[in-house]
Formats: sequence, C-alpha cells, structure tokens
Amino acid sequence: MFDNLSSKLERAFKLLKGQGKITEINVSETIKEIRKALLDADVNYKVAKQFTDTVKEKALGQNVLTAISPGQLMIKITQQELTDLMGGASAEIKLGGNPTVILMSGLQGSGKTTFSGKLANYLKTKRGKKPLLVACDIYRPAAIQQLHVLGEQIGVDVYSDPENKDAVSIAKRSIQYAKENGNSIVIIDTAGRLAIDDVMMKEIAAVKKAVEPDEILFVVDAMTGQDAVNTAKAFNDILDFSGVVLTKMDGDTRGGAALSIKSVVNKPIMFVGTGEKMEAMDVFHPSRMADRILGMGDVVTFVERAEEQYNVEEARKLQKKIAKNQFSFNDFLDQLQQIKKMGNIKDLVGMIPGVGKALKNVDIDDNAFVSIEAIISSMTPAERENPELLNGKRRDRIAKGSGRSTQDVNRLIKQFDDTRKMMKMMNNKEGLAKMMSQMKNMPGMK
Repeated sequence: MFDNLSSKLERAFKLLKGQGKITEINVSETIKEIRKALLDADVNYKVAKQFTDTVKEKALGQNVLTAISPGQLMIKITQQELTDLMGGASAEIKLGGNPTVILMSGLQGSGKTTFSGKLANYLKTKRGKKPLLVACDIYRPAAIQQLHVLGEQIGVDVYSDPENKDAVSIAKRSIQYAKENGNSIVIIDTAGRLAIDDVMMKEIAAVKKAVEPDEILFVVDAMTGQDAVNTAKAFNDILDFSGVVLTKMDGDTRGGAALSIKSVVNKPIMFVGTGEKMEAMDVFHPSRMADRILGMGDVVTFVERAEEQYNVEEARKLQKKIAKNQFSFNDFLDQLQQIKKMGNIKDLVGMIPGVGKALKNVDIDDNAFVSIEAIISSMTPAERENPELLNGKRRDRIAKGSGRSTQDVNRLIKQFDDTRKMMKMMNNKEGLAKMMSQMKNMPGMK
C-alpha cells in the first residue's frame, strides 16, 4: 500500500546523495520533498507539517551537514519519527476479563464483521482462547448470516437472536451465554451505517454502557484516507475507543490513514487486515511499518510467518529425503502450500529488504501457483513420488489433464530437477563448495 510514498521518499533522500557539499539548503529541499510525499499520501496537513518540522530540527541538531553519510543519517531520523508518528510501540490487547468483552465499532463496509471473525480466529489459534462471536447488527440480516458462516469456517461459536430487535439485550444475554458455555472472550459485532448518524451512535453508546467492554476497537477502511481519520475522531468522541483496526491494508491506497490516525485521535493502531483470508491480519508494529515505508523490508514479520508454518519433525524428515535425493513432487506441493499460508506473495516479497523495491513494477499474481498445482495434481501418485517415470507420453497426458501445454509441463519438471539438484548440493559441505566454485564462473560473478 505504501509503494507510491516509498518511491517519493527515496527520491527525496537522493537529494542528499552524491552532493559535493551538504548545506542547510540541501536539507531543506529534502524536507520539502518529504512533506510533499506525505501530503500526496493523504496524510493530514498538520500532521505532515509537524512531522517534517521535527525531522528538520533533529537533522540539523545531529550535524547532518558534517556527517560522513548525511543521506543515511536523514533516513535514520525519518525512520524513528515515522515509528513515533504511528505509535512508537505495538499495543497489546487486554484479555483480563471473565469473560473479556471486546466491542467492535465502525461504519458499514469497513470490514468490521470480517475482522471480528479474523480476531476470533487469532485469539483462538495464537492466544489459546475460546471466543464467542455475537451478532448485534439488528438492521442487516446478511451480517448475522455472515458471522455464522465465518464462525463455522474457523470453528468458533456464534450467538445471535434474529427475532430480537434490541441490540443492548442481545449483547447482555451473550455475556451470560459465554459464562454458561465457558467462552473466555466475547466479540460483539455492532451495526454500521453508510455514514455517521445519531441513531447508530446512541445505540452503540448504550451497548457500551450495558456490557462495560474491556476493549473497544474502531475498525476503519484504510482505503478511505483522510475520511477514515475524520470518522475515527467522531467515533472516539462518543465511545473513547481503546484501539484502531485498519482493514484493506493490502489494497492500492496511499496510506495516509495509517500515518495520521494516531496523532489525530491519540489511540494506537492495534491490528491491520492484509487480505480476505481469516489468517490475513497482523498485530501492528510501528517500527516494522516504518521500515517497509522506507524500503528496508520487514524480515521480522517474514520470519514470524514462516515459523508459524514450520514443523520441526516434518523439516527433519524432509532433510533426510533431500540427502537421499528422494525429494518428490508431493514434498514440493507441501512446500508451496506452506508458502501460500504465509500470506499473499506480493506482501511477502515486500518484506525482504531490497527485493520489494526491485520488483515494485512487476505484477505478482497471487494465483501464480495455481497452474503448478494443476500440473502436479494431474500426475499419478507413483509419478509424484518418482519423477523419473515422467516420459514424453506421460507428460502429454498430464498436460491434457491440467489444461496446460506440454511445454509448461516440461518447464516445471526441469525447474523441479534443478531445485532437487541444488538442494542435494547444499545439503553437504563438499557439494556447497562445488556449487560456489561453479558460481564464480558465471557471468558477472567475482
């Protein structure tokens, strides 16, 4: 989502690179470009001005003019200020109640119901809790049905009372239900509107008063830019919510909401939604987001996602198979499934320092693995375990079965063979040394 902002900030910092002499004028020009980049990203004007004034003050106070690497020092200062602008540190959700009650708020279309499901899934799978989803949107029947579908999908209980048209009584009864059924978390999904109105605000204020929630989360669509910030302020004036959830952070948006909202309402961004799947959400880490905005990647989140899919025993078995050159298409398919579970491919690429920047203009299709899976699925069990069986006749049959060309099948098998050889070579010191010596002879390698 920050691609455009990242590119403009990179251009701003280039003003300090390659200069024979760094002057206060150079620094001022860089600051001016940073401010323009922030405003283009739909950051609140007062926030952008205050931010750049602080960066300039700190830059000149830290002797950027006489620094050996003024550009790097400016980036370091900007990174720290971006981190502070977005909250400084990640905010923990409080789970101390019995049960813990979390009230969800926001406009219709912000992704509130979907995120309620994601939060329930997160608290169940990563925090070991037993959540209960509560359908308190009495105006939109589809919202109640949607919550039931999500609950069934993630294996979480859903409390609803479609005949009851009183959101307050539904919320109160759901807490009693949770106590009787051993639910440690109650997540109340409230009604939204297309715009803020008195009826909605009075109703959610009444629900808050009745259930006394431990946390009130305001869910907002990051794609709406400054409108998101204005809406957050209106809700905060009524509810005094405890944290913000930014949804649709994987969309093509300018990112102004993420950079402005903390300063305007003085409430932390706690979570971000990064896709449609129930696993597509992250705890918000300001420093990691600042790194990504400045093109530094986000290795920590990348490793965390990889570790979530990492199985020690399975990895040990796989290593033995690689050593014996028994790595099969079934193993290959398992690895693809694990990568897919980590998130959308473009998002993962953006977490690797330098790689996201290098591929910023490349269209990475999130369905890139579909054709590979189709080809492997068209193989027989014997062929998957023994790729050596794949002669020309079998390859033609697989191409027809998968809806791909024989050339596509041949290309995949060649890539698989090359991968298998490399894995075997890297599995022992002699092979690794041989591979490194071969790389020296490649064009452009020293």
